[in-house]
Amino acid sequence: MKMINIGFGNIVSASRLIAIVSPESAPIKRIIQDARTNGTLIDATYGRRTRAVLVMDSDHVILSAVQPETVAHRLVGKENDDASLE
Repeated sequence: MKMINIGFGNIVSASRLIAIVSPESAPIKRIIQDARTNGTLIDATYGRRTRAVLVMDSDHVILSAVQPETVAHRLVGKENDDASLE
């Protein structure tokens, strides 16, 4: 199982990840608010500014203080590491 560090020692399963998006747009803000209402929001920012929103296949929404590009690089780097082992 591939895991991705999303900051502050928090880790998510790469295989369950659907999207990594920026939190600035109105539709993403609605997704965050809906997840908060439904109880499926996970705030992993430790009180810092939200910089990335991770949408999972379980309908959970995870907030991260790490830039979306950083999370994506960690995902791609992990896939490259796994490919080199085969």
